[in-house]
Amino acid sequence: MRLRDGVHPTQIAQWKKQALDGLPEVFSLQAGTREKRKEALIASLYQQIGQLKVQADWLEKNHNLSVEAKRGLIEPEHPELSVAQQCEVLGLARSSYYYEPRGESEENLVLMRMLDEQYTRTPFYGTRKMEAWLHTQGYPVERKRVRRLLHLMGLETIYPKPHTSLPGSTEQRYPYLLRGMSVEHCNHVWSCDITYIRLQRGFIYLVAVIDWFSRSVLSWEISITLDTSFCMEALERALRGATPEIFNNDQGVLFTSAEFTSRLKAADIRISWDGRGRALDNIFVERLWRSVKYEEVYIKDYQSISDAIRNLQDYFTFYNHERLHQALDYHTPAQVYLKR
Repeated sequence: MRLRDGVHPTQIAQWKKQALDGLPEVFSLQAGTREKRKEALIASLYQQIGQLKVQADWLEKNHNLSVEAKRGLIEPEHPELSVAQQCEVLGLARSSYYYEPRGESEENLVLMRMLDEQYTRTPFYGTRKMEAWLHTQGYPVERKRVRRLLHLMGLETIYPKPHTSLPGSTEQRYPYLLRGMSVEHCNHVWSCDITYIRLQRGFIYLVAVIDWFSRSVLSWEISITLDTSFCMEALERALRGATPEIFNNDQGVLFTSAEFTSRLKAADIRISWDGRGRALDNIFVERLWRSVKYEEVYIKDYQSISDAIRNLQDYFTFYNHERLHQALDYHTPAQVYLKR
């Protein structure tokens, strides 16, 4: 450099010294940059882990539900999960979430609320008496309309009468096994039943699986339609905890389906279908629905499906673990059932 560029040797020596003195700083800056990048990557990964944890916790809380229940659990204002993410985690198509089924008219919803309350008070009223009662309340509706709405709500007079609760199409019939039988221990007999639950602007159906001896509600599920799927989900959830000797239910199409009976037979459960003794069986189940409606539903007046799910969850926890039953010598259903 001295010969080529005519630079004085002293200047070259100073530059060399400056270079040697500055090299450690140069490398330390590069190392610092690498360290910052590493820290940023770690922070990003922790953020992703946190997001997955939120999704996992949310899914654990809301798994194994019907489509209608999943729709009701979507939280549009959730601080961490978008609607699309919630749908993906729940295995629910976004189109299913945004689908709005055609509902009943406002007048029919009012009539259904009135019929539901009156049925809870007088489950022995048939369509003629319900029609007459509505007339006394200022609603001169025809019996045909009353019959349609009661059918839609899944409500039927509890006393035995010919041709009621017509069975679904099935090749195999099952006998009524409970006539003269004494239910003496938990998981001896279970049954399943459905009731109508009103909302502020609409309605849903509630199914519950019940242990007869302890009065314990073993599982429950809701749906916006009367189909077999939500009954199957309630049955599966109950069977995860125990297996009954006998499963008794009415001969409605939901409980006589091949899917429902096949699951019971696969678990070696004896199937009993209500016969002439069904009035007494319905009275037993009606006690549960009367408690649910008078102690919970009519007081709360649910605004939405998600509101109904949250409150019903709280109520069934109370019913099983805190509510004293005279028939159980003032113990709770859970106290009796857990002693099995």
